Parts: sequence; structure tokens; C-alpha cells
Amino acid sequence: MTLKLVIFDVDGTLIDSQAHIVGAMNAAFDGLGLTPPSREQTLSIVGLSLPVAMDRLMPDADAATQSALVEGYKQGFMRMRTEGDEALSPFYPGAREALDRLAAQDDLLLGIATGKSRRGMDHLMEMHGLRRLFQTVQVADDHPSKPNPSMVAACLSETGVDTTHAVILGDTVFDMEMGRNAGIPAIGVNWGYHPAENLVTAGAMKVLTHFDQLDNALNEIWG
Repeated sequence: MTLKLVIFDVDGTLIDSQAHIVGAMNAAFDGLGLTPPSREQTLSIVGLSLPVAMDRLMPDADAATQSALVEGYKQGFMRMRTEGDEALSPFYPGAREALDRLAAQDDLLLGIATGKSRRGMDHLMEMHGLRRLFQTVQVADDHPSKPNPSMVAACLSETGVDTTHAVILGDTVFDMEMGRNAGIPAIGVNWGYHPAENLVTAGAMKVLTHFDQLDNALNEIWG
């Protein structure tokens, strides 16, 4: 039996976390007396590690300011989480059902490659009971930012799956570029934070409009 691996991005792909992300970003900038970026600007950097994201949003800021923004974002995110507004980050329609369906297949493994921190990802997995579904989980704490292929390489190494039997699913050009850099196919989704046409330009083999289409897309790739 040949094992296959589906690697999922999280924010914008499985979880609609834009309310948390925008809220935390606004809190970080407000805390320093700075004008927050627009919603579109904030969502454009989803998927990047926080230091890289802040550098893109504030390229002229000094290192101390960017570091303070990173810390402010983390604190803002934690504050919203502890205040109990988890409903702000729901699954996208069909996401949980797709995960359960794929995890039930004996020849299929699931992985995660996310710009979230280990603490944030652990909390999300505990909250939604996801831990049993994934054989490998890669987070921003341990790797260079997307689109560096490091997270994909770690997923492949930990599962023993070859590049020809792996695929990544994501909503941003960073996910598509990471897949291309790692030598695996990439599937985009149109319900996330980057436009579908940008995903295609970045290398998406296909862009889904609903999770019900994922099984067929995988069959088209692997035959």
C-alpha cells in the first residue's frame, strides 16, 4: 500500500479566522499609537510568519517597532481567545467533514503547515478535537516563513511519503509557492484570503469552490 499525504494550511483554508486576525492586528498597531493597516492589507499577509508579515506591513519601521508589533499581535490574539470568543474562528463549510472523511482512508495521511504559533495551533487542535486526525503538524515557531519549503519537507520526512504522493491545500499564494518550491502539487481554495486568479498564477493546479470537490481533485492528481 502506497501512503499518500495531504498537507493543509489552517487560517483561510480550514478555519475562518479573519475576525481574530484583523482584531489582533488592530490591537497591535493601536497599542503603539499607529494607524492599523486596512482589512485587505492585513489579510494579504496571512500565512506568513509574524516577523515577516510585520516587515511587509511596516517596511520602514525599525526593528524595535516591528518586534513590538509582533508581541502586540500575540497579546491581542491571546486576549480575544481568553475572553471566550472562539466563535470568531469557525470551520469553513465542509471542512471538518472533509478531514474526517480523508482521515478514515487507510492509505491517506494528513498534515498541517501553518503560519500559526505552536501555542495557537495546540489550542486550536484541543478546542476542535483535531489532534487524532494529523500525523504531522508544522508551525511557524520551527521553520522559516512560507513560501520556504521547510514545513513541507518536514511533513514528508516525518511521514515517509514521497513528493510524488503528497499535495498541499491552501488559500494564499504563499501556500502555492511553498508547494512549488517543495516539488509537490498545490490545490487552492477560493474562500480564503487571496483571489483565485492569484493562486493560479502562483502555481495552483486547481482552485476549489467547496470542500466537496477535494476528493475528486485528489483523484485527478493521483489517479
